[in-house]
Amino acid sequence: MYLRHLQVTDFRSWPLADLALEPGPVVLVGQNGRGKTNLLEAIGYVATLGSHRVATDAPLVRHGCERALIRVAVVNEDRELTVELEITPGRANRARVNRGAVGKPRDVLGILRTVLFSPEDLALVRGDPSERRRFMDELLVLRAPRYAGVRADYEKVLKQRNALLKTAGKRRTGREDPYALSTLDVWDDHLSVAGAQLLAARLNLIADLAPYTADAYMGVAPDSRPAKIAYKSSLGEALPPSYGVPGGERAEANVLRELLLKALADTRRQELERGISLVGPHRDELELILGEAPAKGYASHGESWSFALALRLGSYELLRAEAGEPVLLLDDVFAELDRKRRARLAEVAAGAEQVLITAAVAEDVPEELAGARFTVADGEVNRV
Repeated sequence: MYLRHLQVTDFRSWPLADLALEPGPVVLVGQNGRGKTNLLEAIGYVATLGSHRVATDAPLVRHGCERALIRVAVVNEDRELTVELEITPGRANRARVNRGAVGKPRDVLGILRTVLFSPEDLALVRGDPSERRRFMDELLVLRAPRYAGVRADYEKVLKQRNALLKTAGKRRTGREDPYALSTLDVWDDHLSVAGAQLLAARLNLIADLAPYTADAYMGVAPDSRPAKIAYKSSLGEALPPSYGVPGGERAEANVLRELLLKALADTRRQELERGISLVGPHRDELELILGEAPAKGYASHGESWSFALALRLGSYELLRAEAGEPVLLLDDVFAELDRKRRARLAEVAAGAEQVLITAAVAEDVPEELAGARFTVADGEVNRV
């Protein structure tokens, strides 16, 4: 899989940028603040319908403009598809494939698959659990696009259920609302259906990703403690111990649904008192472990970078093993890495079908990644 063409209009800082691309390494060189990352962000948006830098779409539209456009031509096994996304804050975004409208923007998911490594990835190790949940869910959608709908359904139900919990308890009136309490049973059922599907998919993802991540960490930090990842569920010890571990039993949504329903019943009193859902995938965590200690709070700066890189390289290898190579995006990361880590990342990137790299100076990019080169300056991007 590779990108043959990228065009953005009124996206971030770009009134217009138009790039003809090719397989192999593609390097964008320019001083910081010139828009290199914005171009990689646009590519990543097509793959995930989200930005790795901001939580909402509004900052993606150039100041003073009503909408932004992203167009890409994706070649996969000699078949080319053109995807166009129109981003309009405050309104529904629109998508087209080969100039034909699709029902929902998420219908384009799966056409382009990317793995992005950027300086923001340090938050995967040092940030809040929400960063790691997002990592899992984005990788899950890259692996199986239908889970974008499952994730959206779960978030919608969770929002409705939390609103009901706030009104059903004694928080405002001093007495419980019998009607709201009976309605809560319905929302428990909805939450258990979507939650079990999302939880099963996450557990199976981590079981499959764990060996790739451990191998990648060993490759970038051979002298460090061994690294491993594990899924920590809000179901606690009720979760079957064989779920979510390499070589273990595949997680089944029907089993997890029953466990979620029981956990919701057991915690209802606490939830009514606090006005919030206390059980479900939104409360879960991806544990990152170095040796016997959690990486967060115990890993050095170098070890944290190594773990973040291992998560991305592990994701890349997992996707490549299952359905062909994704496009690799490396956003100004070589300047952040020491010699060993640079060499390992360059080794993987050199073997990719296509890798797009940004750098402030050309010397930051390893020689083995010399390929198509563009300069980014003064609102223009030009092939060297």
